Amino acid sequence: MGKVTATYLVHDNKGDLEKKAEGIALGLTVGSWTNLPQLEQEQLKKHKAVVESVTVLNNDESANQFLGSRRTKGLLKISYPSANFSNDLPAILTTVFGKLSLDGEIKLVDLEFDKQLEQQFPGPKYGISGIRDILGVYDRPLVMSIFKGVLGKDLSFFKKQLFEQAIGGVDLVKDDEILFDNPLTPFEERIKTAKDVLRQAESETGEKTLYAVNLTGRTSELRDKAKRAADLGANALLFNVLAYGPDVLQELAEDKNIPLPIMAHPALSGAIGSSSLYGISYSVLLGKLLRYAGADLVLFPSPYGSVALEKNEAMSIAESLTTADICLKKAFPVPSAGIHPGLTPVLYHDFGLDSVINAGGGIHGHPEGASGGARAFRQAINASVKGENLEEYAKQHPELQKALHLWGGVPVT
Repeated sequence: MGKVTATYLVHDNKGDLEKKAEGIALGLTVGSWTNLPQLEQEQLKKHKAVVESVTVLNNDESANQFLGSRRTKGLLKISYPSANFSNDLPAILTTVFGKLSLDGEIKLVDLEFDKQLEQQFPGPKYGISGIRDILGVYDRPLVMSIFKGVLGKDLSFFKKQLFEQAIGGVDLVKDDEILFDNPLTPFEERIKTAKDVLRQAESETGEKTLYAVNLTGRTSELRDKAKRAADLGANALLFNVLAYGPDVLQELAEDKNIPLPIMAHPALSGAIGSSSLYGISYSVLLGKLLRYAGADLVLFPSPYGSVALEKNEAMSIAESLTTADICLKKAFPVPSAGIHPGLTPVLYHDFGLDSVINAGGGIHGHPEGASGGARAFRQAINASVKGENLEEYAKQHPELQKALHLWGGVPVT
């Protein structure tokens, strides 16, 4: 019988973590146990959750102060039999953390599907290897850029900005997540325009660029809208997954009539994952769940910018997206926010070859515009992959030199 195993971080005010764990295991499955007749216990045994382990952690004074009393901190690992739920993410999340999330002092920090259950989910349609095949790029991290300042602008502005980014050498360009369907840059017209622009850029550079158009609207419209995008020649989708739910992402990823890589945006994730005391850890929320559901690329805050994640959390997301312990295809980690060319050696050191370096202001703010910013990133990546000093490399590459003059370099420590 299959199972899903959840790990919870708790701060218990009664100091009995074994009892706390057993209470959760019963409360989220059969409800009670010791007072049941033996026959009924046998009948319900296959439905009862099992406490796998209880680990007491060092006391956390900051949590005690916040919660107003001394607490026992610990990790509780509990497995839930697959007989209790259907093989879909809403059922699983409701089982392991539905009403328990209302406790307000417990955090879901890990979620493990056994192999039998994992295979019920699509995983990325393309994943890292498939996207590399589309682009023909295998020996470096990818470069991604973001449309900036497009609200209130028309298609001519969109066209110019896209061409500058592509001609500079970015591999992927995404819509701003707050660019919805609108009269000045309608969804379908953005796709048609991008198709022409990217064909022209490829004829000049010999390199492909993917444009991720923002898939938005009512949930009931999304599947048909995505199919229409594919028919019009779109080559990638951006999706604000947490505004809709991971199950909607899975519906899109599983549809054979939507043969497009899907890029998941982390909008709203801070409301769910940012507390150290409650919610869902980022490695589950933006890592495992989105990989199970079918995201090919996942954006998340880098450890370096103005909305930085704590480094271990950012690294845990990347690990969840790429670990070989999960039998599905690997998804591209896309650390974002506050990225400029001088950070490239650190990004390469921390996230490795199979990552996407994503920049907005770090490309558009370059003295030579978006094309210069893109070239600066490509130069910085070349230097990092070769193991060369960025400042020395910049002496022969003017776009990178101008970027370092503006933003500086960040040494690997």
